[in-house]
Formats: sequence, structure tokens, C-alpha cells
Amino acid sequence: MKMVMIAYNMAIDEEVMEVLTNCALKSYTKFTSVYGKGESSGTHLGNDIWPGLNNVMYVSCTDTDAKQLISCIGKLRSVLGKEGIKAFVWDLTEVT
Repeated sequence: MKMVMIAYNMAIDEEVMEVLTNCALKSYTKFTSVYGKGESSGTHLGNDIWPGLNNVMYVSCTDTDAKQLISCIGKLRSVLGKEGIKAFVWDLTEVT
């Protein structure tokens, strides 16, 4: 199993949700209105000086699904450029 974490500008939430649908992934945990700062996406603190906010999504899935999801996120990133989306993957061990 893998855990995929996707951090992205909340303005592209619809596009990210479409990627999950296209990958046939139905289970996820999403945190909305998250503050953040990235090298390519800039600072998002939801205020007048640093407008905008991020969302963070965790998707627990098989190794195969994780590869497909990362590939689709990569394609979305190439289309949207600096809109701000990154994905990270790590091994997942279910303990309960």
C-alpha cells in the first residue's frame, strides 16, 4: 500500500477531484483552507498580503493506483504550471 499526499491551490480543487474520479479512486481524506508556501507556487496565507489558500489530500491506495495517480497529477501539473500542485508518496502500513 502507498499513501499519496497531494498539496494544491484550492482554486484547482475541481480539477484534482476529476483526476481522482478518472483514476477510479473513491476514498480520500481532504483538508481544506490550508496555509502554505512553495518555491514555485508562492505563499498562500489567506490574507490581503498573501491571498489564496491550499488544500491537502491523502489517498491510501495500492502501488499500481499510486503510480497512476502520480502520473495523472504530473500531467495536470504540466497543464496548469504555476497554479500549484505537488504530490508525494510513501509506503503505508496498516496497523489496525
